[in-house]
Amino acid sequence: MKKVFFLITTIILSFSVNAQKDPKAKALLDDVYNKVKSYDNIYIDFKYALDNSAENIHQETKGDVTIQGDKYVFNYLGATKIFDGSKTYTIIPENEEVVIEVNEGDSEGNITPSKMLTFYKEGYNYSWDILQDIKGRKIQFVKLTPIDSNSEIKEILLGIDAQTKHIYNLIEVGSNGTKTTITVNSFKTNEPISKSMFTFNQAKYDDLGYYIIEN
Repeated sequence: MKKVFFLITTIILSFSVNAQKDPKAKALLDDVYNKVKSYDNIYIDFKYALDNSAENIHQETKGDVTIQGDKYVFNYLGATKIFDGSKTYTIIPENEEVVIEVNEGDSEGNITPSKMLTFYKEGYNYSWDILQDIKGRKIQFVKLTPIDSNSEIKEILLGIDAQTKHIYNLIEVGSNGTKTTITVNSFKTNEPISKSMFTFNQAKYDDLGYYIIEN
């Protein structure tokens, strides 16, 4: 679940770049970054696919995420993850449990929108890639290559709709040959959302008999 959220936040936020990068790619990514940051909130419905031909693996699933600032609600594989700005609540109905973690945003290895910006500024080189016509949309790809030669990621291709400057898809190729693809089915912005959307109602889950785990 953490890896998928890592990729989804990449799609949502994109990033600003400033090192030895392709100027053309930098300009496009900056356009995406500035546009997305202007929204009050963002909702994404996505398809996730994982493929490894050598291992004969193909998996597909769907999910969605709503983000407002650093707060988010992430639904994936039947679980819900809520970050209210200070604590993370992972609700797992299958196990009838809730895991509460404090200050996830400051914990090493945990991915939040704000951390994604810093991570990609420092971790990747960027280059201009191919332009494809996908279902009548002009999708411009930017290739991200890890600076760390020991990275488990070989490359990431970020597909950007040339007209809307929104992310269309993300393709991550691992050093082991595994390809992960996230495709945006629906991208909505500035939707009316409940004030309690990012608030965890513990009484509700106490009444349901859920086991509450606090870390």
